[in-house]
Amino acid sequence: MAVEFGQRVPGVVVDGRELRAAVFDENQVRAAAGLTMVLGAVALSLAYFDQQYIPLQVVASFFFLEFAVRLTAGIRYSPVGVVAGLMTRRRPPDWVSAKPKRFAWMLGLGLAFSMTVITNSGIRGWLPRSICLVCLTLMWMESVLGLCLGCKLHGLLVRRGWTTKDPEFELCADGSCEVPALRPSSGAEDPPRVGAGA
Repeated sequence: MAVEFGQRVPGVVVDGRELRAAVFDENQVRAAAGLTMVLGAVALSLAYFDQQYIPLQVVASFFFLEFAVRLTAGIRYSPVGVVAGLMTRRRPPDWVSAKPKRFAWMLGLGLAFSMTVITNSGIRGWLPRSICLVCLTLMWMESVLGLCLGCKLHGLLVRRGWTTKDPEFELCADGSCEVPALRPSSGAEDPPRVGAGA
């Protein structure tokens, strides 16, 4: 059995064209973000109020494993993804391209790795709590608002020309992968040239 990042769903038509790229169900992704947010919030609360850092160490290590599985095999095979899939199985899928999520999950993997190293090295106080608050904010934005900051960041990188647009970035939640087309300018809108002779 070959494992592929994302699902290929034949026959899905968006804006009059069939999706060619691998996709994920946005409902499952948002449910997974909500579940990880709850786990992270419990661990942060125990670290902040009771000075118990063992749950934060365990959750950070678990998140590192979770994001590593998501990046290599996809969310269908990750522990939280399986639970999220069961939670959303009765909802009609809302397909989004898989590659923007991969970019976002790479950021998540980096944060989870740094938290795993920091918490398991015995570092306590504001640093692990601050990183945890950033993670919780990103997970809240994804689960509640449907705002994928990693997808938006990729769109910004493409618009600035710092990376090329991948043809497999076809459909993102709230259009965050869209690259606006340049408008042709008419002569009336052109600014006057500075220093042009008469």
